[in-house]
Amino acid sequence: MNDKAKQLSDNPRGPVLVTGGAGYIGGHMVLALQDAGLEVCVLDDLSTGAQRPFHADVHFYEGKIHDGDLVRSILERHEVRSILHFAGSIKVDESVVNPLKYYHNNTEGSRVLIEAAVAGGVAEFIFSSTAAVYGETGDHPVNEEATPVPLNPYGASKLFTEQQLKDVCAVSDMKFGIFRYFNVAGADPALRHGQFLEQPTHLIGRAIDAMLEKAPALTVFGKELPTADGTGVRDYIHVSDVASAHLALLKHMQSNQQSCMINLGYGRGSSVLDVIAALEAEIGQKVPHEFGPPRQGEAPSVIADIERLEATLDWQPRYGELAQMLRSSYDWAKSL
Repeated sequence: MNDKAKQLSDNPRGPVLVTGGAGYIGGHMVLALQDAGLEVCVLDDLSTGAQRPFHADVHFYEGKIHDGDLVRSILERHEVRSILHFAGSIKVDESVVNPLKYYHNNTEGSRVLIEAAVAGGVAEFIFSSTAAVYGETGDHPVNEEATPVPLNPYGASKLFTEQQLKDVCAVSDMKFGIFRYFNVAGADPALRHGQFLEQPTHLIGRAIDAMLEKAPALTVFGKELPTADGTGVRDYIHVSDVASAHLALLKHMQSNQQSCMINLGYGRGSSVLDVIAALEAEIGQKVPHEFGPPRQGEAPSVIADIERLEATLDWQPRYGELAQMLRSSYDWAKSL
């Protein structure tokens, strides 16, 4: 156990509650907490997630964050002092055609959870937000002071949850940590967990399925966007680094009793064609692809300014190379 993990595991304040802890990112968070020696509670409705062998070692509750009575009972029973909130809906294109689902699952569900957290005396509440709150950012890295103008209901639902947290923490003893994720990718290097999607909507999953002939040719949405090669540019970050950053943020909040909002990315962008080329080079197979029109509600380029991340947290990524993300994603897909 490293020094950071030991400091966290020596903290006597009870287990951490992970909402959405059977999902993609939440499941990796559970693994990181277990690897750090911490006791974990999980609340997940299993609508998109799945129980894995490592969940046998957590206090697992199947249910929704909208169920205030259930949340309050978990907090009281286990004397939870920290919540890591991952539960929610995450598909940009779906949010455009079904916005009310996103305001219900993300915004209203979070309101109920936050209300229970304050009533239950939770000290730290870490929320997984998104770079989608920013909207159009141009081709320069965007920092946390940029005015958010979401382009879709997904981003709007997350932004309003951020505001709920800020407002509540301003009049209570609870502190918030907000991570605005950029594009999370990859799988646990030991293949203990990854993404379970029969029809993935994210680029890397779609590209791998096309490569493995499990799906039709990949559609590249737009080829004349205002980027270097005309395709969308994103800042990809490995899911295991996302999880370890949460450990660093939790330690920071416990030590400093301060709220903070931080971009979580690597500070560099890769285009769709960059990802295709890197995947072909790493695996040695072609990714069948074709071009289609740009999708509504998506910005051409979104890259993180990570100055605040580097200045605030004692954290370094371990899997920062695009090839590492692609290889772990591919190996996970093959293992399924």
